[in-house]
Amino acid sequence: MNPTLKKWLVYGGLLLVLGLVFAMYTQPGLFITLSNQFWSCF
Repeated sequence: MNPTLKKWLVYGGLLLVLGLVFAMYTQPGLFITLSNQFWSCF
């Protein structure tokens, strides 16, 4: 595989992950649920 293409695929994957994290911030109920599940472990 071409090194330049591999670098672009890595950058594309990182942008996808960052976009998904940003999209999750638009749903605050998700973070409340996750934090409640996290605190229930202690």
